[in-house]
Parts: sequence; structure tokens; C-alpha cells
Amino acid sequence: MNSQAHRPADTWSPLYFLASLGAGGLTVTFFMYLMFWVPHPGQPVPVFEDIMLAFSTGGIGMKAAIVIALTGIAGFAFLNVKLLIWNLARRSEFLKTEAYTKLVNSNGETLLLAMPLALAMTVNAGFILGLVFVPGLWNVVEFLFPAALVAFALIGYLAFRQIGDFLGRVLSEGGVFDVTANNSFAQLLPAFALAMVAVGMAAPAAMSTVPLTVGVSLIASIFLGTVAGLYAIVSAILAFNSMLHHGTAKESAPTLMVVVPILTVLGIMMLRQEHGLHTTFEAHGGMADNLVLTTTILAIQSAFLVLGLLVLRRQKYADAFLRGEGNSAGSWALVCPGVALSVMLHFWINKGLVGAGLIAKFGVAYWGLTAVALASQVAMIVLVAVLYRRHFAKRNPASLVAAE
Repeated sequence: MNSQAHRPADTWSPLYFLASLGAGGLTVTFFMYLMFWVPHPGQPVPVFEDIMLAFSTGGIGMKAAIVIALTGIAGFAFLNVKLLIWNLARRSEFLKTEAYTKLVNSNGETLLLAMPLALAMTVNAGFILGLVFVPGLWNVVEFLFPAALVAFALIGYLAFRQIGDFLGRVLSEGGVFDVTANNSFAQLLPAFALAMVAVGMAAPAAMSTVPLTVGVSLIASIFLGTVAGLYAIVSAILAFNSMLHHGTAKESAPTLMVVVPILTVLGIMMLRQEHGLHTTFEAHGGMADNLVLTTTILAIQSAFLVLGLLVLRRQKYADAFLRGEGNSAGSWALVCPGVALSVMLHFWINKGLVGAGLIAKFGVAYWGLTAVALASQVAMIVLVAVLYRRHFAKRNPASLVAAE
């Protein structure tokens, strides 16, 4: 018997792309250390040279933070790419099976959007790797922005094609969408994918100094972000109605919190757009605009986090799929909300509270609030380790036979 037989991951599902997504998201959480703690005059994000200067001149705390950040970025970016490649290979095999035919003729067809979602995250993670590990990258970055826009455009095209296949089928044929099985927020996955592409599209708006590049970035990200928001609202309303009638599907219960990462990526998209409008088109906002935006996002996220955790607790989800014998690929959806909360807290603290002058940077209140973001990050690292062991670790054949 193969020593890896009967691992949960051997029964592949498109939701395993969320494992790659979660690792990419943790890469971003470590980049937050550098983004907000390392001085980076002259450009909106820290680059290799800024990081090395801060490391050579900073105190022990700065040095430790940089070492932890670089280690975390490298490690989780590697895991992100490794899991993406594994998923792409398994997907290729899956397309030839009867399970795929069954999937594309059910509500679950939208699960295929997990692939463009993960692809977009990997492109974002790749850009972070370039910024922090490649010397002199900022000197040629204007040549990279058009390439990034093309890459995200291709991923967006793939996402729209898959969404079109699904909506074309269910809206033209009628009676093929099972409303009783729509009792979760699983149908928000397409919106999440579009939002992830949109935030990537918005990056040149915040960082480029070429008006045409900024303009294309703004237009493309506004278009994708608006469609993502519209799709999320419609899908959430339909799903909530079904949940009120039939309860929340236990295995899909983690999707109740998918609103959290969707709002984080859309929030970062809007912050990037605002920066581009300010620096390139002289559209000046008020000092407290970022405070209002990030606080509003956190308020909505808090509501969905509380709702999701309440349902998970009432359904004893952890006993079934995190501590018990059961395993579900959908458990990887639990990583995204915690990662997204950590990232949004960093933006709220630094762009909102510090930006509006409510708290002092690196003061007691600053570190007290930042500790919450770091705690959420650490919790998600532990969760990824637990899920990876449950779903991907090699099993002892003898113990499997004994269990059977």
C-alpha cells in the first residue's frame, strides 16, 4: 500500500486551491511588518534597499521584525507556489473524471473559481517577493506594471469565462439551480475571485508614476471591484434566504465568513485607488477618509465573524472537521477570514488611526492594537499547520488498516 494512500487530499476538490490561497495570504501578513514598520521614503512600499538600511541601522526590535518578516514571506510564498502547482496537476486529472461532469452540472460549478482566485493571490505574492528580495527592482518597476496588468487581465478573463459558463447554464435552462442546496455563502466564491484580481489590478495605481498606467489600473480595478461587489451582494441575499429556510450546510459553514476577505481585498483596492487619484490626478481626500473606510469595513467584518463563529460553534464544526475523524476541503476556508482580519487591522491602525492622528505610531495604544492583528496571524499559522497535517501528511498504512 502506498504510504500516502487515503489522505483526505487524495480525494481532490477545487476547494484545495484555498490551501494555496491561505499560504499566500499569510505571506501578505508578514509583508505588513515591512510595509508599516520599515521607513520607505520615495516610494509607497518598502523595497530591498529600504529593508537592508533599516536592518543595518535599526535596533534589536527592528532587526528581529525584519528577520521574522523575511522568513515568513519566503516560507509561505514557497508553500503557496508548491500547493498551487499541486492543485493545478490534480485539477488536470480531475477534468477527466465523472466527478467533474457532475460538478459542472450542479451548484458546485462555482467552486472552479477557486483556481483563478489562487492564481491571482500567487501573482500578488510574487510581487511581494520581488520587492523584498530583488535589489534594484524599483528602477525597472514601471516596465513590470504593464506585465502585471496583463497577467491579472488574463486571470480575470478566465474567471469571467467560468462565471459565464455557470450563469449561462442556470439562467437559460431554468430549474437546474438547487435553491435548497444554496444554504451557505459558497456562491460568493466568484466574487472573491474577481475581488482578488481587482486588488492586483489596483496596485499600479498606487505605485506607478506614469499617468497612462495609473489610469488603466484605476479603470480596470474599478470595473472588476464593482462587479465583484455586485455579485457578492446578490449571492449573499439569495444564500441568506435559503439559510433561513433550511439552516446552514454544516460542511460549508466556514463560507459564512468569506465576506471578511472579500471586504479586505476590496478595501485595499480602494486605498490603492485613492492613492493613485491623489498622486497622479490631484484628487485630494480628507485626513479622516481612510479612518472612515477602514472602520466601516471592520464593522461589517466583525458582524460576519461573530455570525460565522456562532454557527460553527452551534454546529460543533471543530469537533467534526478539526479535531474529530471527519475532514473537509472546505475547512481551508477558515484560514482566509483570520488572515484578512489581521491585514485589515494593520491598515486600520496605520492608515486610519495613525493617519488621522488619533494614536501615536509605535506608542502603547499602537502596539496594544497591533497585538490583536499579530494574534490573528499566529492563530492562522497554527490553523494552516493543523490543516496541512490532517489533509496532506503521510499516513501509516498499518494504522489505516487497523482503523478500518
